[in-house]
Amino acid sequence: MDFILGLPHTTRRHNSIMVVVDRFSKMTHFVPYSKTSNASKVASLYFREIVRLHGLPKSIVLYRDLRTKLKFSTTYHPQIDGQTKVINCSLGNLLRSLVDESLTTWDLIIPRTEFTYNSLTNHTTSMSTFEIAHSLTPCKSLDLVPLDPHVRVFEDGVAFA
Repeated sequence: MDFILGLPHTTRRHNSIMVVVDRFSKMTHFVPYSKTSNASKVASLYFREIVRLHGLPKSIVLYRDLRTKLKFSTTYHPQIDGQTKVINCSLGNLLRSLVDESLTTWDLIIPRTEFTYNSLTNHTTSMSTFEIAHSLTPCKSLDLVPLDPHVRVFEDGVAFA
């Protein structure tokens, strides 16, 4: 788990993102919140957005020392530091490419950004995190667009895509 702080305030008063990564599947969740939230509000947010989908974790590894009694990545899981940095960098790149110039709506595209990130094929596993976590590849918007019946689909092209 990590927190990206110091983002522009949105119209919904969000200025930070809680980043949660499952260590096994690498399924990643991006949860907008307000930096002024206390520990109780962050815990409630974690339960509402993460625990409801995956259940309670056996441990939580924090990238930043928040003075809590959990396992900290610098002590127990140094490999998590690099993984979290890569995810945060990828999230920044995705947001920059999707956000409009006003910068007050970045929290509205977080669900789309999360879906996109979890749909990407991992170079190590050659699978997306959706495939690892749920044994399926979710439909994307282009999958729902009907093809023109006069268009010929070449199997080699479909296999390559």
